[in-house]
Amino acid sequence: MIENALDELLATLPADAVVVDPATVENHRRDRADLCPAGSPLALVRPRTTEQVQVVMRWATRHRVPVVPQGARTGLSGGANAVDGCLLLSLARMDAIIEVDPLDQVAVVEPGVVNAVLSRAALEAGLYYPPDPSSWEESTIGGNIATNAGGLCCVKYGVTGDFVRGLEVVLADGEVIRAGRRTVKGVAGYELTKLLVGSEGTLGVITQATLSLRPAPEEALTIVALFDAVPPALEAAMQIMSSGVRPSLLEFLDGPSIAAIQDYRDMGLSESAQAMLLMQSDRGPLAADDVAAMGELCERLGAVEVAVAGDREESELLLAARRMINPAVEKVGASFVDDVAVPRARLVDLLDGIARIAADHDVKILCPGHIGDVNMHPHVVFDRGDDAAAVRAEAAFGAIMQLAIGLGGTITGEHGVGTLKRPWLEQEIGGVGLRLQQRVKAAFDPLGILNPGKVV
Repeated sequence: MIENALDELLATLPADAVVVDPATVENHRRDRADLCPAGSPLALVRPRTTEQVQVVMRWATRHRVPVVPQGARTGLSGGANAVDGCLLLSLARMDAIIEVDPLDQVAVVEPGVVNAVLSRAALEAGLYYPPDPSSWEESTIGGNIATNAGGLCCVKYGVTGDFVRGLEVVLADGEVIRAGRRTVKGVAGYELTKLLVGSEGTLGVITQATLSLRPAPEEALTIVALFDAVPPALEAAMQIMSSGVRPSLLEFLDGPSIAAIQDYRDMGLSESAQAMLLMQSDRGPLAADDVAAMGELCERLGAVEVAVAGDREESELLLAARRMINPAVEKVGASFVDDVAVPRARLVDLLDGIARIAADHDVKILCPGHIGDVNMHPHVVFDRGDDAAAVRAEAAFGAIMQLAIGLGGTITGEHGVGTLKRPWLEQEIGGVGLRLQQRVKAAFDPLGILNPGKVV
């Protein structure tokens, strides 16, 4: 029966839009959360227009077929993973930058535009799109919006959702809504845009986004500080954030993360260091003063080495090393990747707790993170093929979730809930909050066909 229905879809869309080749479908079955389950999809659909997405959703509603929207599948929480019998709906071919407007300082883009491609197009117009997740050379704007992705510059500029003014979205029944607006201000009605940002494809399919841009900043100055212990690095980061200096980037690597990156590729990092702070200021003529103040503070708190990047090439090399942590960890072993966030005053408690969890569960935990906004990324690493170690690692992952909640924090700062963190969502938002979110889901998607089993 469903095969006949699929023939109907094949007849309705262009010849290359529906893919049933098993190898191709298999390659699109999951994101980078390797340990999250993924089902067996019916087919892969690759539309090029909003109208084609509407055709897909009307067909799915008619035949009660689940639909899993996807971007570049760089996510780390299973949000783009297939469920049995679903259509995988890849938006990667909808990759047009429709407009970059210097007057209104907005970009209008399709969801398949890669983050770095938009960033470079904005710079060519003298503008700046700040959100820059570590996967920015691969991840798409649609995927960034779906998870409300963060990045290295969030400490000063905010996350993806802070730059979304408006969205075009295809709903589960194929209807199109336009939430938000192009104007800087606007408060008419409920703020559906903010609701759709971070909804992980469970409320609708994003087909166009209007994004705020900023004037391009001055070239940033970069400084790195190395420590022979973690506590003084944490203290330095917290003092920087409370000192009045506003870094445009403040990143942390612990000793095991530094070693993993250096083992993955020789980036000239000190393998003897137990902690590293990577900092930037982009305040033009004031940047040198900011960098000097951050460096002096780190030295006062015991940094064993403080160095300012000599030129743009050295600065980009340091940033590239920081962005390399995920592939570096993949070389070490399989991993569960956390992205917890806590109040600044509880940062030391978080890192101490993670160390205890590693010892209690006999696992290795690497802990890089966006320390400026206290969004840490513990990687619980274990040997592939070691089932007992996998069980211990999964228990350690859950213990970190509970630790973050207990410290007044959150189970996800930017990766999203997906399936990986779904068991802990109610613990964070409460039973009433969860039921309310389920009602919102039902209002947008009464048949429950959009990305079922994710988030709520």
